[in-house]
Amino acid sequence: MFIVDAHLDLAYNALKYNRDLKATVEAVREKEANRKHPNGTAMVTLPSLQAAGVGIVFSTIFVEPARGKKGTSTDDLIYRDAEEAFISGQAQLDYYHRLADEVETIRLIGDLADLDAVVASHQEGQEPLLGLVPLLEGADPIREPAEAELWYERGLRIIGLAWDDTRYSAGAWRGIGGLTKEGRHLLEIMADLGFILDLTHMAEEAIFQALDRYEGVIVATHSNARALVSGQRQLSDLQIKRIAERDGVIGIVLFNGFLKEGYAKGDPKSTVTMENIVSHIDHICQCVGDAAHVGIGSDFDGGFGVEASPEGIDTHSDLRLLSLALEENGYSKYDVAAIMGGNWLSLIRDAFNH
Repeated sequence: MFIVDAHLDLAYNALKYNRDLKATVEAVREKEANRKHPNGTAMVTLPSLQAAGVGIVFSTIFVEPARGKKGTSTDDLIYRDAEEAFISGQAQLDYYHRLADEVETIRLIGDLADLDAVVASHQEGQEPLLGLVPLLEGADPIREPAEAELWYERGLRIIGLAWDDTRYSAGAWRGIGGLTKEGRHLLEIMADLGFILDLTHMAEEAIFQALDRYEGVIVATHSNARALVSGQRQLSDLQIKRIAERDGVIGIVLFNGFLKEGYAKGDPKSTVTMENIVSHIDHICQCVGDAAHVGIGSDFDGGFGVEASPEGIDTHSDLRLLSLALEENGYSKYDVAAIMGGNWLSLIRDAFNH
């Protein structure tokens, strides 16, 4: 089964926390065993992804707004102004280019030829490649809308306007406001260049404005169902339907706090199970009437570790348990394959064909 994970903070973990993503998960855990890690117990390295049969990852560029945080700005991947955001964002994109240069089995995906090469490599008898599609999570590293072209030329293919509030869009954490004038301008340029727009983390008003205005491909790389877990960080049924109407795909986050209402940090891992994941997938499928608009956007190691992932999940290899759970809940093998990666593959192909 070809697996696509639509959200992993690879560069952030490597550069901010000095995690060696070329090592095994076991080696990273051993190195960090004597200290409590801010992101929890590691779940993701390149060998772990490849061992699990993951074919494509949307690999993020994430820089956190300082908002009073202490640190040395770009060295800690936080920013106080557009220039610091740009420098840190470019450093993460540089990291992905280095990986592709240094590791024979890593391929940056920027066009159909790259996509086809990665997919073909997963046929029997071939050496499987891991494809990376760079994704900017929060658009402040783009210093002005016109600079989106520079980012595209360097390989960026997906942009989310917000994480927290940015100068382009209000974010879901605060939940107030919509697109800014600069945000509307950036969307126009993104559409001309062929970027995929990620609605994740955008405030309610901003999401609906973007759905009305953006002419390109739209996704929500890591968002769950608000009907099951409250708050603007999740998607309402109307938003889910509107994304599906645009042939978009929604990636389910495999973080316990977004999978089960009332889950609190420190609650036992066992309180969230595969059935909670299936419930969010099923809710989206029921909303839109098919299984063509949902996938995985795990966000593993994105502020949480194995302690806050569902029971039975230790690394990506355990996603096989999710595929089994979907089949046990009546999903056909075809639909399971679509959810685990096929829907994202179709969307990327469509986006590159535009």
